Amino acid sequence: MKKENLMDGYDEMDGYEKVDLYNPEIINKLSPLYRTILETIGEDPDREGLLDTPVRVSKAIQFLTHGYDLNPDDILRSATFEQEDYRQMVLVKDIEIYSMCEHHMIPFFGKAHVAYIPNKHIVGLSKIPRVVDAFARRLQVQERLTTQIKNCIQDALQPLGVAVVIEALHLCMAMRGIQKQNSVTTTSDFTGAFLKEKTRAEFMHLIGSKLH
Repeated sequence: MKKENLMDGYDEMDGYEKVDLYNPEIINKLSPLYRTILETIGEDPDREGLLDTPVRVSKAIQFLTHGYDLNPDDILRSATFEQEDYRQMVLVKDIEIYSMCEHHMIPFFGKAHVAYIPNKHIVGLSKIPRVVDAFARRLQVQERLTTQIKNCIQDALQPLGVAVVIEALHLCMAMRGIQKQNSVTTTSDFTGAFLKEKTRAEFMHLIGSKLH
């Protein structure tokens, strides 16, 4: 993705400069398509409020799907360290996720809880949310997202086990279709030590507990 130094609507005289990242070639391809969509649904793309909407939406969809430009395996391997002594659970919970359902291209969002048990190697803690984001910022289904995160951590670190639980609200259920606004979908996937009932129960207890 390339850099745009000054966004529309801001200038240096305002004392505010917004930096955005996008690929101009993709913007040029998408913008006419979004203009056609506006016309097709009965809107006037030339009215004041919609003049820049095709460009804005094109930039937004690039950001919402920027996970395609990221390599989750490289993210993990960039901050992997040897740690021979620690073989207890490492848990990062309440990781915010924002993704888009591939069936309707409507958002779903919620929280991911990810744990692993090291086997000679640990990873920088910030890399786990980055991996979650790299997979989430694509067109997704929650079930595949859960498994992709698990597989990536298992393959990159070769730990004694990995656990992933995702809880999400799907706007394709809340805004359209069955229109159930409070339905939350939970998915889970486990490897290794987390297949044992005792370890999995400890993980489930920790993700449900509060430290304050």
